Amino acid sequence: MIPPETLTYLFMAVAGIGSTISVYYAIFEKDLLKAVVYSAIQSTFYALLYFLLMAPDIVLVYLPVAVGLIPGVLIILISKTEREERENAEIG
Repeated sequence: MIPPETLTYLFMAVAGIGSTISVYYAIFEKDLLKAVVYSAIQSTFYALLYFLLMAPDIVLVYLPVAVGLIPGVLIILISKTEREERENAEIG
């Protein structure tokens, strides 16, 4: 049987790696809507890390804001502009 502390550290490592991968995809994604989804996934991994670090009060505040409110506002803003990021955006 695996000790509970080891499982906690294993889940923290998986959440850390998952958040890093999500950030990578969010940065290099050209479709802005997909980038927002990757950012929300990264926030979910961070919330899992906060929970595993025994900070439930932070999780209760972080989840609605980082996973719900911010992506919602960004999706509304993306719907008002173009969904795809341009390669060579000229100013002016």
